[in-house]
Amino acid sequence: MPIEAQSTKSSPWHAGEIALQEKVGVAQRMDEVGRRVLRDHLIDQHRQFYPQLPFIVLGTVDADGNAWATLRANRPGFLESPDIHTLSVRLPREHLDPADAGIDDGKAIAMLGIELHTSRRNRLNGTVHRTQQDGFDVRVGQSYGNCPQYIQRRDFDFARDPMERSGYDPVHFDSLDGRPAEMIAKADTFFVASYVDREDGERQIDVSHRGGRPGFVRIGEDGVLTIPDFAGNLFFNTLGNILANPLAGLVFADFEAGDLLQLSGDAQVILESPEIGAFQGAERLWRFRPTQIVYRQEASPLRWRPRTDGASPNSLMTGSWNEAAARLRATAVAKSWRPFRVARIVQESASVRSFYLEPTDAGGILPHVSGQHLPVCIKVEGSQVPAVRTYTISSAPSDGVYRISVKREGLVSTRLHDAIREGDIIEARAPAGAFTINATERRPAVLLAAGIGITPLLAMLRHVVYEGLRTRRMRPTWLFYSAHSKSERAFDTELQALAAASGGVVRLVRLLSDTFNTVAGEDYEQQGRVDMNLLTTVLPFNDYDFYLCGPAGFMQSAHDGLRGLNIADNRIHAEAFGSASLQRSGDEAKRPPARAAAGEPQPVYFMRSGKEAPWEPGSGTLLELAEACGLAPDFNCRLGNCGSCRTKIFSGAVAYIKEPTADAADDEALICCAVPAANDTGARLELDI
Repeated sequence: MPIEAQSTKSSPWHAGEIALQEKVGVAQRMDEVGRRVLRDHLIDQHRQFYPQLPFIVLGTVDADGNAWATLRANRPGFLESPDIHTLSVRLPREHLDPADAGIDDGKAIAMLGIELHTSRRNRLNGTVHRTQQDGFDVRVGQSYGNCPQYIQRRDFDFARDPMERSGYDPVHFDSLDGRPAEMIAKADTFFVASYVDREDGERQIDVSHRGGRPGFVRIGEDGVLTIPDFAGNLFFNTLGNILANPLAGLVFADFEAGDLLQLSGDAQVILESPEIGAFQGAERLWRFRPTQIVYRQEASPLRWRPRTDGASPNSLMTGSWNEAAARLRATAVAKSWRPFRVARIVQESASVRSFYLEPTDAGGILPHVSGQHLPVCIKVEGSQVPAVRTYTISSAPSDGVYRISVKREGLVSTRLHDAIREGDIIEARAPAGAFTINATERRPAVLLAAGIGITPLLAMLRHVVYEGLRTRRMRPTWLFYSAHSKSERAFDTELQALAAASGGVVRLVRLLSDTFNTVAGEDYEQQGRVDMNLLTTVLPFNDYDFYLCGPAGFMQSAHDGLRGLNIADNRIHAEAFGSASLQRSGDEAKRPPARAAAGEPQPVYFMRSGKEAPWEPGSGTLLELAEACGLAPDFNCRLGNCGSCRTKIFSGAVAYIKEPTADAADDEALICCAVPAANDTGARLELDI
């Protein structure tokens, strides 16, 4: 349902914009920003900017209420500002342009000044004052600058005198077929006009730029366009307008040929959809159904050439619809073992090797959360039963590949190092684990890693930097990384590159126990191990979240030391691996009451194998009971930390002899640490084994 547009003295925004700002939790901050940056005049910088432009983007509304966007060009200097409240435009009427009907005297208008060769842009809206047919003035209502995100850089030339018309009549299409579909499919840029009628009777139009990788606009079989909405300035001018008034006008340009495709129709904001999570970088979606389609061949006198290095870095950080579709296919088989090809192997240190895994089936990479681990199935020589292990994913969700980084220790890890080669196939299942980080949190993060414990923290750091660059708001982060020697320390170059890319927001402190043949300040920052004296000396006074990963002794010592500094237990996030199990103290987290274990013998039914087995108190876990029956369920840690043993419960309930850290739904059991629960309902325990 459209939101009623409002204009109140208490806010610089209308109801549609406020609704979306509240949705993402920035309404109060944007209220302050709006009062500061939304001006009723042009500042000197913008008055000097407009005369440089060879074209202007216009947003208008015709007599029937249809929104239109268009591009109009002339020699630089056709825009000028005689005073701070006025922008004069020297452009004749163009009756072949459907947007021209909205440029009559007294009509509301929106303008976007944009330099494609520099990525500068400025938006304004106001009212048309027309005194002659070859030009008009715009009385400024609002004016403000825009960031350069998602703009593909291009250089321009005029192919003809801009006052000459193309010689082609507009072509009206009934559907998005042929040339219109071709233009949309290859577009990396378009412009969108939208508007609201405020309660004071004033019409407010906006026209804005949208950019992404080529093909980021999807044409559905029903002719509806679906567009991902990426991180922006949080003004929500376009989507706020659409939320309040579901109408919009789009214009696509073939920059090389000068063709324009103008669409007017209905729009809808999509805030909840599986496709949002599947499309990398998308924070929401919106859809557009054209009711009018106008194609104008060579309508623009400008011809643009893409720069070799002109691709927007922000656009390159986003996904594609093909990738999103593959991720959704992967979601459908998330609990199944899938074949992955070892695409690349990299030796990271004397004992750590990274394996890059790509799916060989039709599914894509299932999105994971930084810090999670990947269950893998490895054939071990001399055993008929493949070994299941979990390894932390050391890549970020945005990397588009699973990378596991494995230390050479233990039977399966040694097998990976010694026998697995590029091109080999191993099986993997959906990522799991609750040791994750929120990259958008404002509170600084401190990552404490020892040895191979760097892997989840590296993934977190990659995610923090990616999200910071994508949203232009990076979470302050410290990484303390201790290793025995330089030869045993992994990811040196990668970590330093991340710190450099952060622009100083990420601080790296490397520690070595053995500093033989190294240079202080170049190869390491501190000698020794991570302890509380180091943290209190190096860290500025602040309120932090701490993330720990490493061997058991390191984890326990770091946790106890932080608790000794009165760090709340819920601010200490930890990942134990192998046989490690962190003993927490003073946990303020309020957990729901745990179910009691059965005090009497209980029958357990393994439904998939058709077996039944009696369980008795003190006889062990459900995993051990299944193994005693000759079954081989997946498992790894036997501590409830990895989630590999997660099993569907068809009936009944379980209790835990050790509180697990891995997630499990209400109808799932982590059988490595579970037993039948006290049966007060009479339902028998049935498991999907």
